[in-house]
This record gives sequence, structure tokens and C-alpha cells, in this order.
Amino acid sequence: MKYPLILASSSPFRQSLLQKFNLPFSTFSPGIDESAKQNESPEQLVKRLSEAKAREAINHFDQGLVIGSDQVAVFDGQILGKPHNKENAIKQLSLFSGQTVTFLTGLCVYDIASNKAKTLIEPFKVVFKTLTQKQIEAYCDAEQPYNCAGSFKSEGLGICLFEKLNGDDPNSLIGLPLIKLSQLLAEFNLDILAEQPTA
Repeated sequence: MKYPLILASSSPFRQSLLQKFNLPFSTFSPGIDESAKQNESPEQLVKRLSEAKAREAINHFDQGLVIGSDQVAVFDGQILGKPHNKENAIKQLSLFSGQTVTFLTGLCVYDIASNKAKTLIEPFKVVFKTLTQKQIEAYCDAEQPYNCAGSFKSEGLGICLFEKLNGDDPNSLIGLPLIKLSQLLAEFNLDILAEQPTA
């Protein structure tokens, strides 16, 4: 591969998604402030943060294609961040019961050498079942999703909270839209299939 691939994330979920491409990659933790600016829309926020995370790579690497991603849950026009504790997770999931929540994932590919970046936003809608308080508490105790936007892990037990998923790529819900990512990488002349290691 002429470009090293770099993932601007320490998330084990994003790392396991990127492994599906079957190509080697490096990772680093971008460590940027993720708080929204005043009057910033959810779309502007995930776009800005995914690009900022990718551009952080210049402090760690000399070259490579860097993948930055950021995700928020949007409900009733409000941005919902990570719950960080059980009490907040119960509040979030109680709000979501029987409702539709939109997840916006910002995705950026940044080429360190040319200083060019391409960024897009992938929406994904989740329709929640009508949940009882007991179900919500049992879920929180079982999976402790306190570091996940929306208070659930869709790649785990969280799938039982949903009635329906609407979107182009279920991977985007976990934090990395792989279909769009392969298209963006192709725009930087990295063809995932053509670069597969030969046996």
C-alpha cells in the first residue's frame, strides 16, 4: 500500500469495524474537546469534530490517509451525548421509548501529504420499542453503555431495544460507515479490494 492507513480513534468498536477491510492500520487517540459550539447544529458539530480528529494525526505521523469519525444522537432537535453514568442512561432510554432517534456520523478522510480532507455525514434512524422501566434498568446493568452516544451498544444486547433500523449502512450506527468510507478512500486512490494481501 502506498499510503499507511491511520484511524484517529482509540475506540475498540471503530477498530474492529476497520478490521473488516482486511488491511493494516495504525491508531492514535486524538484527544480533542468534543463539546458543541454555541448555535452549532448537530450536522456542523460531527463534521467539524470528525475533521479535527483526522487532522490531529499531523502531530503523530508524517504521512498516511487518516480516518476521523464522530457521532451524535439527535432527538427532538437536541444533541444527546454520552450518558457517562447509569442515571443519565436510564433518562435517555426512557425518553427514547417508542420514539425515533437519528444518529449522525461524521466521517473524514484526510491525506497528510497533500493536506486535503473530504468529509461527509451519514444519517441513521433507530426506532425504539416501547420499553418498561424494568427493561431499561436491566439493559443498563447488563451492558453498562455509559460511554456510547444514545446509551446503547447496537453491536451487542442493545439490538433488543429496537423495533426497526433505517439507514444505508448498519456499521455507521456502531461508529464507522464502512460503505461510505470505502468510497472516500477510493477518491484518494485507495481501492480496498485491489489492495488485499495475496495469500
